[in-house]
Amino acid sequence: MTTADALRLHTADTVAVALRDLAAGELVRWRGERSHGDVPLQEPVPLGHKLCLRTIRKGDPVLKYGAAIGVASADIPEGAHVHVHNLVTTRAQSGK
Repeated sequence: MTTADALRLHTADTVAVALRDLAAGELVRWRGERSHGDVPLQEPVPLGHKLCLRTIRKGDPVLKYGAAIGVASADIPEGAHVHVHNLVTTRAQSGK
């Protein structure tokens, strides 16, 4: 089995987690439960951060763990870094 560069945690996920620092232009191999694939990386993605496995349109949910973790605040192309610059969280926020 070939070593994966990223891990998709659930079959419904639209993102995967980088298992190492990934460079722009790499063809990233991802693996998940009963699935695998490759995605060309558009930009660097640091270890532990999310990368987009298929285009997510602005306003659409971003799925990780099989559930929505937020909403895309801009169109996110396949192979893009998914983080606070293009994702608004929908997780519970602690009150102040």
